[in-house]
Amino acid sequence: MMAGFVSGSIGKRGVLTVAGVLAGMALGLTLALSPLSAQQEPSSSVRPPPGASIPGGPNVVQPERPGNYDNEMWRKVREGLSGQVSIPDKKAGQLVQSDGEAWRNFRNGPLPRYGLWAMVGVVGVLAAFFLLRGRIRIEHGWAGRTMMRFSEIERFGHWLLAVSFIILGLTGLNVLYGRYVVLPLIGAEAFSFISLWGKWLHNYVAFAFMVGLALTFVVWIRHNFPHWRDIVWLLKGGGMFMRGSHPPAWKFNAGQKILFWIVMLGGLSLSLSGLALMFPFQTALFAKTFAAVNTLAGYVGLAPNLPTQLTPLQEMQYATSWHGIVALALVVVILAHIYIGTLGMQGAFSAMGSGQVDVNWAKEHHSLWAEREIEKMEEVAAAETGGRMAPAE
Repeated sequence: MMAGFVSGSIGKRGVLTVAGVLAGMALGLTLALSPLSAQQEPSSSVRPPPGASIPGGPNVVQPERPGNYDNEMWRKVREGLSGQVSIPDKKAGQLVQSDGEAWRNFRNGPLPRYGLWAMVGVVGVLAAFFLLRGRIRIEHGWAGRTMMRFSEIERFGHWLLAVSFIILGLTGLNVLYGRYVVLPLIGAEAFSFISLWGKWLHNYVAFAFMVGLALTFVVWIRHNFPHWRDIVWLLKGGGMFMRGSHPPAWKFNAGQKILFWIVMLGGLSLSLSGLALMFPFQTALFAKTFAAVNTLAGYVGLAPNLPTQLTPLQEMQYATSWHGIVALALVVVILAHIYIGTLGMQGAFSAMGSGQVDVNWAKEHHSLWAEREIEKMEEVAAAETGGRMAPAE
């Protein structure tokens, strides 16, 4: 019902309009982000005293002033030398952390810019596909009979994961783009209010996301192992580009299997990096990960030489960067998934809506699974009919 409403309400002209608006927004945001990132050259707010050379840059010596200065000391400070402090927070012993500037430049420049173009790009591709291919309809028409595709526990896990991801996505995008898009529209006070509550919502809904991720993994893992038929499905493009060419598939086809593993692995990575951010300076997630990658790469003759001695601040910088990259990648993938499940394919939404799908839809898109399930239904019906017809003793 929802898919039909969306298709009827939007149509091809509406899809093209939405894609154009998003492209315009992307251009405007890119122009807004470009000057900001261009001004953020790696630097430090701490400068050596006159007479000291600047490591990593031109060896310019300032006019001498009275005093005794140690060039070597300032070089070590710029490289992150840690001293001793009497307060409990030992991280305060590091006067300068130059990696922080590099992280800030990435966080305010390439990350939001490329993420924006990726999101707009996938919307543009989907809009073009819809205009050229149209909606993928049930070729044999509605059968008028339905069959159970997903149980209540399967649908609960899916919607728990989906709704929590949407909330996390919106609040996370506000962190990355809110000051460029939302702040000018509603003002500083309102933006501060929604950002504060968005932060708390993001932190607590994250646990619902983890529960949904674990639940869907448990109920669907057995259906998502690779099979040689998946190669045939991929070579035929899943029958999405040509009518009458649906390759055979079981409960999940190759495309759905790829989506499953992207969501599971990406969701796990988001969860681990998110926990590291919610409980800062408590883990060495990236140092241990880099050490494991170095070890595994060594077995195959590679030498990535990733850093394994990271300071607590560097751990947080890696966590925030990685969290943002994976989150944006998942948003792009889920946009395509939402399109296929609603506007892109007739009869698909009911699988997660009511749990029932049309028999002809099942035969076309998941023929092997449909044949097996129909046989089970017929066996059950025959047994029930036989039981009623048996004479009473």
